[in-house]
Order: sequence, then structure tokens, then C-alpha cells
Amino acid sequence: MLDVDLDKLFSQLKFDAHGLIPAVVQHDLTGRVLMVAYMNKEALEQTISTGETVFYSRSRQELWHKGETSGNTQTVKAIHYDCDEDTLLIQVLPQGPACHTGEKSCFYRSAAADDKQPGNILEQLKQVIADRKVEMPEGSYTTYLFSKGLDKILKKLGEETAEVIIASKNSGKDELIYETADLIYHLLVLLEEKQVSLEEIYQELDKRR
Repeated sequence: MLDVDLDKLFSQLKFDAHGLIPAVVQHDLTGRVLMVAYMNKEALEQTISTGETVFYSRSRQELWHKGETSGNTQTVKAIHYDCDEDTLLIQVLPQGPACHTGEKSCFYRSAAADDKQPGNILEQLKQVIADRKVEMPEGSYTTYLFSKGLDKILKKLGEETAEVIIASKNSGKDELIYETADLIYHLLVLLEEKQVSLEEIYQELDKRR
């Protein structure tokens, strides 16, 4: 349960004529916007008391506990409201996709065809690596690593770690940036090989925060 003074909060928030307030849901660790929904006072109260997001469905005109049937719940870490006091920002740790399509975020489409999808660059790179492991396209360095197996991946990870250490001893930062990018890439390959998700890493980091 979140430590929130409900009476004070309700007195500050501006609900619309239908008693609703929009809630922007954001991943607490990556900063990615996951979805936008609406809450009334009861939904917000239940969200605070249960520690998981509860919204109000305008189409069904009833409360809905996110993930109640799918299991894709959202653990609430913080609740903020904007300067006009008419919009909520709910920071959560999701237990699965936020979107009913199975996408991690409801905002997975771009207005311009050449726009990159919003979100964490690490998640995007991890997905590319995962696709390479399935498709194994000829000529791909990632394909080469997966085809050689765990020992090769670990050998390259060790080499890249040493390169980062050496770069750190040199003046300037360009080399360090370059070698760090190499190290992160090879680490993501290792995580994919061992079937470890970034979400699991995020959750472990959150335990230590």
C-alpha cells in the first residue's frame, strides 16, 4: 500500500465533469510510456490501497484491474500529478505487456514511416539480437556468435571488457564510448543466449535501489 493522504490528494486533483482523470502509465525504470487510461476516485483509491493499477473503463462504465485476467499486472512505484492538477503520471513495474496486442507499450506505432519506435534503445537492440537468433541470416556477426555457442560469446565478452578497461586508461572519451557500446552489445548477446530478459535485470536493479 502506498503512503498517500487520500483526502489531501482528492482535494488537489481536478476530475472532469464525469468524475474522471487521465492517467499516463510509465515504466518506472526505463521511462517508456506504456499506456494511457482513466481513473475515477474509486479506481485511484483502489490503486493506492492494492499497489496495482486499477482504471475506469469509459466504454463498460466499470472499474478494471489491469492484468486481473491476463496476469499482466502493474506494480505501482509512484504517483505524480501535473501542474494543472488534471493529469496523473503513474510509474509502474509491469509484469507483462501493457498493450492488449501483446506489445510492451500501447505506443508501438509511429506517425512517420521512418520514425524509430519509442522506448529504450537497449530493448530495441535486444529485440534485434533475438530476431537474429531465430532467423540466423547469413553474413551476420550476431549469427556467427550464436552459431559458435556460449564459449565463443563469453570469450568475446571477456575481450570487450578488457578493451573497456584499456580505453578507460587513455585520455579522451571517444574510445571509451565506442568500446562500451561493443561491451553492451556482447552482453546482450549473452543474455539472449541464456534467455535472460531485460525486465529481469530491471527488477533486480530495482531491488538494489
